[in-house]
Amino acid sequence: AGFTPDDVTRLRSSSLLPDFKRVLLGYARVETLECVINCDADPFVPRGWRVENHRKGGSLEWGPAQVPVELYLSDSQRNGKVIQGYKLRQELEGKPVLNACVLDWLLAHPDLIPKNWKGKYIHFWGTIYRGSGGSLYVRYLYWGGSGWHWNYHWLSHDFSDDDPAPVRASGS
Repeated sequence: AGFTPDDVTRLRSSSLLPDFKRVLLGYARVETLECVINCDADPFVPRGWRVENHRKGGSLEWGPAQVPVELYLSDSQRNGKVIQGYKLRQELEGKPVLNACVLDWLLAHPDLIPKNWKGKYIHFWGTIYRGSGGSLYVRYLYWGGSGWHWNYHWLSHDFSDDDPAPVRASGS
């Protein structure tokens, strides 16, 4: 993303400008870049949908050195078994699942999506949508061969071991 004139004005008046100059001249490196995701924000709502339930989650720090989540699978999703989405939603009720704000942030920062998420459909159960026809949906993140994308499943869908839910890691 490019800089706006306001960005440049703020940068010039900030104490960080000498640090940026050292990095640009090759005298210093950026070792880590920690970002903060606002999980209390209103989520993106696809056209014709509305938010049925959105669990706010405060701030979530994310960076290349630390991915503060674990991928959760129900026992009913393991070893070739499947669980219907409505039942899985009930099972996840007490778990610190991530919401769609994280999904959308990751799509905007695909270089920070863990490589081991490829081949999986990562469902963000903290936000449930209702479509124009009345059905309930959960959005998911997936690798489409040339990049990361989102899609959705109806809650009547069966979820397998390819369909984990990201939850906050212990201590995050």
